[in-house]
Amino acid sequence: MPLTVVFAVLATAGWVAGGADPAPDAYDVQLAGWERGSVRGRPLPDPAASPGRISAFFAGLTAAERDRLAARHPLVVGNLPGAPVALRYQANRQALADARDNERRRMHDERLSPAGQHEAGRRMNRFTSMLAPGRQFLSFDPTGRGRAAEVFGDLQGADRISLVVPGVDTELLTFERTRGKYRAPSGMAEALYTRERSLDPGESTAVIAWADYDSPDGLGMSAATAELAGEGADRLTESVRALPGEAPVALFCHSYGSVVCGVAAAGLPDRVTDIAVTGSPGMRASDVHGLDTSARVWAIRAEDDWVADIPHLALGPLGHGADPAAESFGARVLSAGDAEGHSGYFEPEARSLENLALIGAGEVNDVTCASGTTGCAPADPCARPATA
Repeated sequence: MPLTVVFAVLATAGWVAGGADPAPDAYDVQLAGWERGSVRGRPLPDPAASPGRISAFFAGLTAAERDRLAARHPLVVGNLPGAPVALRYQANRQALADARDNERRRMHDERLSPAGQHEAGRRMNRFTSMLAPGRQFLSFDPTGRGRAAEVFGDLQGADRISLVVPGVDTELLTFERTRGKYRAPSGMAEALYTRERSLDPGESTAVIAWADYDSPDGLGMSAATAELAGEGADRLTESVRALPGEAPVALFCHSYGSVVCGVAAAGLPDRVTDIAVTGSPGMRASDVHGLDTSARVWAIRAEDDWVADIPHLALGPLGHGADPAAESFGARVLSAGDAEGHSGYFEPEARSLENLALIGAGEVNDVTCASGTTGCAPADPCARPATA
């Protein structure tokens, strides 16, 4: 079923003033079509199959066959670990265009409440922005609050890959911002990519704004427990395992995103060399050994970050454990410089961004340690002592 038809069928789901049962979401409808589909009389692979199995399937198709599958099932192909990267970009661009057109219709749908029409307008504007020329989306799903992963650089040919994992209140409407650009996932990744490239223009790097999990909505109970982090960790592990090539990977995990990275740490592939957390409430571990990872673990916290004042403990499902920025945790603690508040770590002029970019670029001996800290750089501890 073409995606435009799917969106038309589901146009009023969740926003109609009335009490109808919610319709299945667009992705589920697309998935049902995929499960009934075939190529040359053979069924299509299970989307839950390993990335290697998915990659082998697409390798056996002609270019025309791959294009037809992407056109018929864009929400499936665009979110399918193991599918060719360029094909996922292509599929997600179509899915974004269809989602934009659907929201434009919903803006004028008299069956919707005024609030529903307004929300449709906001989503239409967001999808229009995401369709700007040159943008590359490795995943996109408009279901509910929505998920996305945007790539900066040449992912296929990268010598190094970085993933930015954001925290609470991450959704399609907050994926990017005009004001406070570098406090939203897309802006964080763009700033990191720009700085990494400036450190070594001769090396190819790619940075992913990985907002491809369901984050807590606000600082309520879901943010105080690890349930959503567990689900996100599974998705993160799958995404990292499906990355092309063999380039080393660094994770940059902000706020609740650091909980996701902490839960995922033990299951991540060995190509993950570094896990850096900023403004972390905890990683669901008592120390770095509890993460059970061979990756270097780094922590940065600004002086005025409110996360320092929360209880760093875990009582059953509540809380996220020890403070990664505390000496007893055992992470390599870096200078935040003059980074401000809980979300200022990726501002272009911040010392914290410089440190993060050095990690992503593999220049870990040039990082700046936090004031009063020794031993944060692997080979030459505190070669650049903190001045702020």
